[in-house]
Amino acid sequence: MTEQLQSDFDKIIKTSDFSEKEIQSKKSFLNKFIESGFPNRKQEDWKFLDISQIIKKNIGELSFFNDNSLPNKIDPSIFVDGLEHNKIIFINGRIEKIDFNYEDKDKIEINDEIEKKISFDYKNSLIDLNRALTIKVFKISVKKNYSLKKPLIIYHSTNDKISSKNVNLRLDFELEENSSLRLIDYFGKSLDKNFINILYNFNLKNYSILKNYKIDKFKNNNVKYSFNNIQQNSNSVSETFILSAGSDYFKNEVNCNLNGEYSSAFINGIFSLKENQQHEIRTTINHLVENTKSYQLIKSVLGKNSKSAYQGRIFVNSKAQKTDGYQLSKAILLDETSEFNAKPELEIYADDVKCSHGSASGSLNENSIFYLMSRGLNYQQSKELLINGFLLDVVEKITDSEIKNLIKNIIGLKE
Repeated sequence: MTEQLQSDFDKIIKTSDFSEKEIQSKKSFLNKFIESGFPNRKQEDWKFLDISQIIKKNIGELSFFNDNSLPNKIDPSIFVDGLEHNKIIFINGRIEKIDFNYEDKDKIEINDEIEKKISFDYKNSLIDLNRALTIKVFKISVKKNYSLKKPLIIYHSTNDKISSKNVNLRLDFELEENSSLRLIDYFGKSLDKNFINILYNFNLKNYSILKNYKIDKFKNNNVKYSFNNIQQNSNSVSETFILSAGSDYFKNEVNCNLNGEYSSAFINGIFSLKENQQHEIRTTINHLVENTKSYQLIKSVLGKNSKSAYQGRIFVNSKAQKTDGYQLSKAILLDETSEFNAKPELEIYADDVKCSHGSASGSLNENSIFYLMSRGLNYQQSKELLINGFLLDVVEKITDSEIKNLIKNIIGLKE
């Protein structure tokens, strides 16, 4: 792998216009990745799903150079119907279109920028890989006192031009004071087996609001990893919803630093896995000052030979009195071969706090199924109704009614 990676890195450098300083920085991150390699079970954060083995089994040998010199044709059928929205379109990791036509142009700023320093400490070889191989970093700023009129949907897709490729992409977002953004990460129908590595940075100033919805619904053979770094100032709010259902393998990580008083973070997620899929959500919420709040609810419905994992960590600094942190995960196992792993963590150094966590898993309640069948439903209808109610509890946490209805339709949930 090392020789292939070095060769592909040289091709990337030759076809890009990086400065000498940028090249040296990227070489440093490349060497860090080569030293560490892909994460594996020996690392605590990867103990449940070993991405190193998954890539070897599902994809085989990866290549890291993807010629982005030629544009890809945009297929309009990928677009979400029934929702007016702004667009950023990634195809094979290349941005094909940025469209903010619904917004006041002087209120949105987009910069193709030299990569900035990431504002958190990390030990993550996939972030090193991303920083070594990402060709462009775009920063999107929402100006002070402006709320986007329409949601922004970021479309992620691949076509038959690439196979067994590593695709790296990064976006930085800044929400200035009293601004708001509704963002949907939409993973459409994708071809072939590729490893998609995504890094987002969010910087939320005072009184700003981020609502971020990640939708991986369509069955595909890709391996995906998404890391979201959220920095929050006073009175800011972040809401993250994850639908993890379509890919062979998907791990979503959220690192959230509550840096300002009265900031709050809400993370809700659904695993809906059919057969032979492996998905994970890992969250770290750091309460660093007084009067901060977090809430997390993750639910899984797992089919034959499917596996999900949820690792949730709440950290409370000694200065973070009056912290309110809640975390709960539940799973329904539809087959004896399905598996759910939970690792809840509380690390608390303040004494005036309210924090709790819980986790439970099991099969569908046969008594409930029998009751529904006695009211005229067949066995399959009874199962679907119970699963519907189990997942609806999470979707109802979405605070944006327009996007809530969209996600209900995508999942097929009924009131």
